Amino acid sequence: MLDAATYTPRLKAAFRDSIKAAMKEEFGYSNDMMIPRLDKIVLNIGCGAEAVRDSKKAKSAVEDLTKIAGQQAVTTKAKKSIAGFRVREEMPLGAKVTLRGDRMYDFLDRLITIAMPRIRDFRGVKPSFDGRGNFAMGMKEHIVFPEIDFDKVDEVWGMDIIITTTAKTDAEAKALLKHFNMPFNA
Repeated sequence: MLDAATYTPRLKAAFRDSIKAAMKEEFGYSNDMMIPRLDKIVLNIGCGAEAVRDSKKAKSAVEDLTKIAGQQAVTTKAKKSIAGFRVREEMPLGAKVTLRGDRMYDFLDRLITIAMPRIRDFRGVKPSFDGRGNFAMGMKEHIVFPEIDFDKVDEVWGMDIIITTTAKTDAEAKALLKHFNMPFNA
């Protein structure tokens, strides 16, 4: 059993011990506080038309996302009614969770070392940054995570993963994620 008081995630220790020094040398930062670091990771599952037909689908997405994240996910609801899509205001349409601290580092470790190698025909992720040092990627199947029991899944969901960093540029953010062994394809 892990002692919560002494447990440090593997990637957090690697960041503290070696990645900070490598980033400082690579970009020539004059101060340790200038070194980019991970801020948060946001996970999102949108159920779409399935949630409109069956309200239990959104609850299923919340349960699955809670298992993946290790923290309670919240239900996302429609802001407006859209008659053409049969969506009513406050109708549950998906789930989201924001990870920070140790859970963020644990999730990133499981994503890179366990989940990504389980993706079919995986050749790396496309480096899609937003211009301010934040990275976003999508997954077509949430069942690549070992926490999900494949036999009990009623629907396979797509999933958005947004990694927010304190980097000022995309080059700094990409270098930071490369040090965390993110498998970029370009």
